[in-house]
Amino acid sequence: MEMKNFITLAKSEVFALPISVFALLSFERAKKEIMKVLISICFVIILANFVSAQNVVRYDLKIDQTTVNYSGKTVKALAINGQIPAPTLTFTEGDIAEIHVFNNLDEESSLHWHGILLPNEQDGVPYLTTTPIKPKTEHIFRFPIKQSGTYWYHSHSNMQEQRGLYGAFIIHKKDEPKMPEYTVLFSDWTNESPMEVHRSLKNMNDYYAIQKDSVQSYGEAAKAGAIKEKFRQEWQRMNAMDVSDVYYNAFLTNGKISDSQPNFKAGEKVRLRIINGSASTYFWVQFAGGQLSVVASDGMDVVPVDVDRMIMGIAETYDVIVTIPENKQFELRATPEDRTGSTSLWLGSGEKVNAPVLPKLKLFDGMKMMNDMSKHKMKMSYQQMDMNEVMYPEIQPDPTKIGEPFIPPLTLNYTMLKSPTKTTFDPNKPVREIKFRLTGNMNRYMWSIDDKPLSKSDKILIKRGEVVRITLINDTMMRHPMHLHGHFFRVLNGQGDYSPLKNVIDVMPMEEDVIEFDANEEKDWFFHCHILYHMMAGMGRIFSYENSPPNEQVPPTEKNWKFFKNEDNRMIHGMFRGSAQSNGAFGHGMVMNNYNFFSTEFHFNPKHGFESEQKFGRLLDKKQFFNAYVGFEFNREKNHKQNEWHNEIFGTAGFEYTLPMFVKADVRVNTEGKFRLRFSREDFAVTKRLRFDGYWDTDKEYELGFRYILSKRWQLSANYFNHYGFGGGLTFNY
Repeated sequence: MEMKNFITLAKSEVFALPISVFALLSFERAKKEIMKVLISICFVIILANFVSAQNVVRYDLKIDQTTVNYSGKTVKALAINGQIPAPTLTFTEGDIAEIHVFNNLDEESSLHWHGILLPNEQDGVPYLTTTPIKPKTEHIFRFPIKQSGTYWYHSHSNMQEQRGLYGAFIIHKKDEPKMPEYTVLFSDWTNESPMEVHRSLKNMNDYYAIQKDSVQSYGEAAKAGAIKEKFRQEWQRMNAMDVSDVYYNAFLTNGKISDSQPNFKAGEKVRLRIINGSASTYFWVQFAGGQLSVVASDGMDVVPVDVDRMIMGIAETYDVIVTIPENKQFELRATPEDRTGSTSLWLGSGEKVNAPVLPKLKLFDGMKMMNDMSKHKMKMSYQQMDMNEVMYPEIQPDPTKIGEPFIPPLTLNYTMLKSPTKTTFDPNKPVREIKFRLTGNMNRYMWSIDDKPLSKSDKILIKRGEVVRITLINDTMMRHPMHLHGHFFRVLNGQGDYSPLKNVIDVMPMEEDVIEFDANEEKDWFFHCHILYHMMAGMGRIFSYENSPPNEQVPPTEKNWKFFKNEDNRMIHGMFRGSAQSNGAFGHGMVMNNYNFFSTEFHFNPKHGFESEQKFGRLLDKKQFFNAYVGFEFNREKNHKQNEWHNEIFGTAGFEYTLPMFVKADVRVNTEGKFRLRFSREDFAVTKRLRFDGYWDTDKEYELGFRYILSKRWQLSANYFNHYGFGGGLTFNY
């Protein structure tokens, strides 16, 4: 019995053992699962507390139409919340930005947060990173604020930035030392629509030069003793020297011709957050109360440097500290680079103290310098020598003050900027070297990189985890402020480990600069010239990270990519010039995009007949001096001996080439096998407003004419045409 009980007990223990072990193991697993749940709950609670501790700063922005009057003429504009500039958005590092944008326009709009590090979909470039804001719809931007400094925002749609869609974006540091500060947003204003400005630039209409008094005609050249230099310039097929493209009706400080802050007192130090929010104007900045102490550039701190003046590229920001010397009003003056006006901020109260007034540029000295630089291919870097400085009278000794010591003003350049902390990247990261030549064609106002506008380019593939080093070589005679979205780059300016960080670099004519950035993002980012009309004409590229997740707002489809990049080639522009004179009617019209054109020419006299020639052509070379075309010609001519009218129509094919002195040689053959050679020259500037035109061809036709420019649209004209004789009248120009 005992043995039986023992066996029974043994059996029960044997069977109970696995059950016990199983129960024990299940308990351990359950314990682990419970621990995981508890840890997850704790993590969620901690995360919730952290998120709730972050400050969500919300702004509501409404884009709408408005009217403004900055120069005695009321014109249409765009505004945000009814104001120009748009409201200043203020944050503290660590905040979460939540910005509700409602587009009340009848066209698409967008807002780009310039210089802000944020998720790609929040960057605000329509059809590239962010969905466009359709008419009458709302778009919500939400992103963490991971930096501090002075930035701004603006539209990236349809040249709306020029029409008023721009504003300041200020981020304070946590526990920032208290100091009086003021935001200063400079901008430019034209009463024309931006599309009309761009069309005028494309057509090389020089009325802007007339308005700015910067025409360099042969008459002005003779007065300045620069006929030889003028001839050299045109022999090289180079257009007249100027430092800016557009005539502006007004320059603004915080939306006003003149702004003031009377509350600042003698001895007070003030931090000025200065933003160049213009579309295409560089500004010289000077302070009547003394030097400017530069402490930040593009939002990033720099070791303080004291200067007498600085020139701000489009889209650059600088923080400067000024001291109010005494209880008076001291002027902070911004003067456009072409010296056609100014805008001011007055600090303090009492008697006004003016900043220096910059004298008129010596344009013919600039012409000589430009000819020499083009001939010798001179190279500079980091603004150390301004290629235009020979035109600046204020930095040259006054010959009437012989013997007096002359100290030119100290001007900020990039070599003076130094980061207070090391900015070097991990030396183990691979480096990708890229070289960009900044190229352009002023004759047809095309701007490009490596002779290709954005519409002809492909995305530049880069990899996350590498350093991208870019050498920028400016092969043009204009400055280009190049801006990289979503990143800061080191400017390799000789400061070594302490090279400054920026997001805009002004590359001067014939200059070579090197920048590098840490490829630590994903998806596609825009790199472009921030002169609005240069960007719209094609000066830009896209950096695209390989193996990126898809953009949820703008899928990276071929359709979206083509629509975005073809903006410069979609901008079809036209011109027309028609004369009604006592000897007949004469006309010339053209419609074109970057590479293709249709043109028509005609002349008519009721006694002699009518002749018209149509061309469909394509520009073929990089400088666009050469084109080939096909077309047709229609003639209706009266035979006076027989008193009969004869009509003829035939096809044509040929090519046209621009020779030195801007003389065009046109060689063609028609369907009857007849060749014709024509030489022509238009817009020969005799004086500021007087122009000469003429042509001769082997069909024994020739014409000589003069036009006196009254306004952008109207001109007095007179000519001699060998078939119609002398005549005079009015010319309409569009």
